[in-house]
Amino acid sequence: MAYKNFRVETDADGIALVTWDIPGRSMNVLDETSTSELDAIVKATTADAAVKGVVITSAKEAFCAGADLSMLEGMNQAYAKVFKEQGETAANQMLFEQSRRFSQVLRSIETSGKPWTAAINGLALGGGFEITLCCHYRVAAENPKTRLGLPEVKVGLFPGAGGTQRVPRLVPPQDAMTILLKGDPVTVEKAKALNLIHAIVPAADLIRAAKEWIKGGGKAVAPWDEKGFKLPGGPVFSKAGMMMFPAGNAIYRRETYDNYPAARAIMSCVYEGLQLPIDAALRVESRYFTSVLRSKEAAAMIRSLFLSMQELNKGARRPKDVPATKVKKIAVIGAGFMGASVGYVSARAGLDVVLIDRDQESADKGKAHAQKVIEDQIKKGRAKSDDAEKLLARITPTADYAALKDVDLVIEAVFEDRKVKAETFAKAQEYLKPDVIFASNTSTLPITSLAESFKDQGKFVGIHFFSPVEKMMLVEIIKGKNTGDVALATALDYVRQIGKTPIVVNDSRGFFANRCVGRYVAEGNEMFLEGVPPAMIENCAKMAGMPVGPLSLSDEVALDLGLKIMKATEADLGPNAINPDQKKLMVEMVEKQGRLGRKNKKGFYDYPEGKGSKSLWPGLSALQPKQLDPDTLDVEELKQRFLVVQAVEAARTVEDHVITDPREADVGSILGFGFAPFTGGTLSYIDFMGPKKFVELCHKLEAKYGSRFTPPKLLEEMAAKGETFYGRFAPKKAAA
Repeated sequence: MAYKNFRVETDADGIALVTWDIPGRSMNVLDETSTSELDAIVKATTADAAVKGVVITSAKEAFCAGADLSMLEGMNQAYAKVFKEQGETAANQMLFEQSRRFSQVLRSIETSGKPWTAAINGLALGGGFEITLCCHYRVAAENPKTRLGLPEVKVGLFPGAGGTQRVPRLVPPQDAMTILLKGDPVTVEKAKALNLIHAIVPAADLIRAAKEWIKGGGKAVAPWDEKGFKLPGGPVFSKAGMMMFPAGNAIYRRETYDNYPAARAIMSCVYEGLQLPIDAALRVESRYFTSVLRSKEAAAMIRSLFLSMQELNKGARRPKDVPATKVKKIAVIGAGFMGASVGYVSARAGLDVVLIDRDQESADKGKAHAQKVIEDQIKKGRAKSDDAEKLLARITPTADYAALKDVDLVIEAVFEDRKVKAETFAKAQEYLKPDVIFASNTSTLPITSLAESFKDQGKFVGIHFFSPVEKMMLVEIIKGKNTGDVALATALDYVRQIGKTPIVVNDSRGFFANRCVGRYVAEGNEMFLEGVPPAMIENCAKMAGMPVGPLSLSDEVALDLGLKIMKATEADLGPNAINPDQKKLMVEMVEKQGRLGRKNKKGFYDYPEGKGSKSLWPGLSALQPKQLDPDTLDVEELKQRFLVVQAVEAARTVEDHVITDPREADVGSILGFGFAPFTGGTLSYIDFMGPKKFVELCHKLEAKYGSRFTPPKLLEEMAAKGETFYGRFAPKKAAA
């Protein structure tokens, strides 16, 4: 029988080689066709007496990148249709049967009575890795780039085709929980050490080794199907089990604050499943998977962190009429921490980099930063010595602006001051070749006004990196009033070249990310001035889903920078543009107490010399006008304030035409400032709550705390019409 996504060839020894090769795709993904065909192959090879065993591999560079999550989105749409037409019970049954189908196919491999070997030639993630786990033997090709794992939890799901049952039956429970709850892929060496795979061989020997195991009498029985099978960590209700599960529960609560249904389901699946025979355990897993699949958290996270991010990374917002550009050489003016980091990530991506600063010593310091970062990577085993040599050879530090003459893109990363930036533009312009694109890495200053001191404003664009640049995956591209399509396309192509995710925003003070995160920090300050205990402010923010509290974030950004931005805003827009009480607090902290944040080891927190944990500064209470009794405060309301104040600002950016595509607000808010990922981002938070309900909540908070919670007219209008952001501003699909 001919298959669309697989080839099946049986050799003289009766071993069927099943090669996965989806036409027209660079990677195999688990879609409806692949599932159906794999089911048919299992049935055919099981029934064919001539077939003595089966090897499954891939013709692509990777084995499988995981499930096609748009297929799961389709299942949810089908659920909604059946729910409407036949009711909840019928819809639940339909979703349960559909969602466990792949799990049943994999179980049929395991119980086929014929030995199956997974020949893992490259990356195997999610459902792709679950296929290998149901095989009786797993052999991987030597490849330092190969990663194996189950990352589903990162998009609000969990491994629903046996992953939560097979992994803890192969590896000790603590390691199993780390693999499932963290979702971080591992190298083939680590996978072998954990007993997730049996062998590693040179790539050229992969298929031969897989077949040799079958020919050598490999057993067609999974360990857990054998009589007397013992769990690696002992029974759940054993001394070891009781040390693991209660502690695991506490760690789960500490890490997630119970905001992630998928993580909770993983805990339950493992705990319940390990007390049952494998078939019953797989059924339990399928029930939890069906439940999680119906959750709004899964729907929100799949849309934002998988589908939308994929579309943005493929160039959804790139001007279609501009030919593809490839930046080969860039210049970064300003070799301080930010500029040096931009230089490093560019050189890491293979670009030649000129680092320019006011003198040679400052430029050399910028290159030294790159050297330190790559040396740290080598120590952690993430890079090799020759990687460092090649990377550093691409970076040229200099104080000579004449080095700009042959670059394709210039990124200005000097001090956040109009005068300093204008002087930099003036110096640079005389050396630029005619078609070069010039970008400013400003974090708040409007691009249109900065471009006024640049000769050709059509070639001027904003490229806003987030700190630390090496880790933060988001880049905000700011389109000024006169920014041309070529400048925008070049900026987008460059960001894709360095492996980051771009969002395109229109010009305004603070653009998108800093407008929203500024509200978050300010809300923390408001609570502080109201008398909410500082520890409660920080804890409630984390309970709401933020990665760090607002006081801690203020310290990381630097309190003196916050005060400078406040003063610049006041100078540009007048005294009503800032909160005088918050300015007074910052003046007290920075100018009177000399507390600048982490950089001088004292801000809202005290930072110990050397190792040790930071702690809230005991002197904070003296700066509060009053202290409230924590037992009288509404924790839920404090959590809501943090998320609502950011989401309502995101809605304002849509009304102001700063954001024109809801995907960018959602992806930007999660990647840029860690807005509670389980919500799907700032606009998804509103959409999934329902604009009407959100507006009611805004008015309730507005009555108590003031106009910062006032919903914009756009949101009032959407609430009245029953519209959502993804309905009213439906995104266009990716261009390439």
